[in-house]
Amino acid sequence: MTVSVLDLPTQYQAHREEIDRAILDVVAGGHFILGPNVRSLEEEIAAYTHCRYGIGLASGTDALRLALAALDIGPGDEVITTPFTFVATASTISHAGATPVFVDIDPRTYNLVPALVEEAITPRTRAIVPVHLFGQPAEMAPILDIARKHNLRVIEDAAQAIGAEEQGRRVGSLGDIGCFSFYPTKNLGAYGDGGMVTTNDPEIAEKVRILRNHGSRERYQNEVLGFNSRLDEIQAAVLRVKLRYLEEWTARRRQIAALYTELLAHTAVTTPYERPEVRHVYHQYTIRAPRRDELRTYLQEQGIGTMVYYPTPLHRLKLYADLDYPAGSLPVSEAVAREVLSLPIYPELTDEQVHEVAEAIRRFYRR
Repeated sequence: MTVSVLDLPTQYQAHREEIDRAILDVVAGGHFILGPNVRSLEEEIAAYTHCRYGIGLASGTDALRLALAALDIGPGDEVITTPFTFVATASTISHAGATPVFVDIDPRTYNLVPALVEEAITPRTRAIVPVHLFGQPAEMAPILDIARKHNLRVIEDAAQAIGAEEQGRRVGSLGDIGCFSFYPTKNLGAYGDGGMVTTNDPEIAEKVRILRNHGSRERYQNEVLGFNSRLDEIQAAVLRVKLRYLEEWTARRRQIAALYTELLAHTAVTTPYERPEVRHVYHQYTIRAPRRDELRTYLQEQGIGTMVYYPTPLHRLKLYADLDYPAGSLPVSEAVAREVLSLPIYPELTDEQVHEVAEAIRRFYRR
């Protein structure tokens, strides 16, 4: 049986009529930039994330970039974050002219360790960027306590975690700013790039709105140096259709994750740990696997797709060689990067396919 790592065409076919109608309505209406679908999606995502404001942007990367700009973070500043994430978490800090400061992660959740965050604070520190990796919230309660104690801002990188919760509160509403990605592979994915900033702060919301539109509130009246980062109206229309199904899809992801965990118990792999006070939305179901690369090759031979997120921690990239993090300086991140393997997980995956993946893993380790 072939099991792809992702199957977006099947999801499209299930909702084809609604999606096609939404796209055609935009084309027929002729309003393609900052139109009614963008405004409605902003309101709907704000409500979904328990925030007062949502501002649609061109990508999740731009959400991070404009969040930093809205907080006036720039040259001379330091921003603490994780090295075990997609490069955009740190590269946007660098593009702002600030310096990313990497601290190590928890070996069970793969998220920031709050105590290490506090140890890394210097007089130049301006903000903390926790990542809710693979769909599980970072330990936000202690991180927010640390931020308040040291007068720091908190930008949540929630690109992989829309709908995730800590103690009943949705990610994106916990810090000063939440940053979401609608990249096609995300739990709520567009048919192209897209992103959104969420916040409860009206001043931040207004700054981001101005920044996304060339630094202007009205055409040709530019107030600040801004960006061209506007969520596309067609993408917003597609996302509004998909948002209606997000809770159903999240429930199915959690069912699949529970089945994987049950089937992979008592094997050589380490299954994901879910903190008891959170709702994990399982953007990825990521195991730690001895002989990871051999296992991945074997699964590929069986027709089973997998992915490795992320094979090289950011502090070990050539990009950040000048920050002088030698090998072994962040040992948990480096160890995890050698062992993680993400298995197929998407709402359309069948129980039969989950059983097939798990059985293939068991066969590999029995050999």
